[in-house]
Amino acid sequence: MADRPSPSRTSTGRVTRARSTVRRPRRGSAPPDADPALQLDRLVHERLRLGILSSLAVTDSLTFTDLKRMLSATDGNVSVHARKLEDAGYIECTKTFAGRVPRTDYRLTEAGRHALEDYLDRMETLIKTTRRR
Repeated sequence: MADRPSPSRTSTGRVTRARSTVRRPRRGSAPPDADPALQLDRLVHERLRLGILSSLAVTDSLTFTDLKRMLSATDGNVSVHARKLEDAGYIECTKTFAGRVPRTDYRLTEAGRHALEDYLDRMETLIKTTRRR
């Protein structure tokens, strides 16, 4: 804790601590000078999005309900994370109706497959690097 400033008292007697000027990297991000092979795609790295991509990688398509059940996620979580992946071009979304019942199907795109494979390659490199130390 050498980088923490010592506490001081205000005129009211409250103890305050000055903010540290040390900038820490955001959680889950590699330092800017890190080996590029170890830098992970933050869009893919998030647990639920990785789950969506991995699930779609082993099947042609899945419905919204299938994804929700497989990932034990809420409607809102699946919807938000699927939209981010769709905006990035990693998955395609097709909405249809079976009678009056809406059906949403998701499919992994070529860009999504490439992003997932790149992510897995980088994770393997990171694991190998960590085990060597």
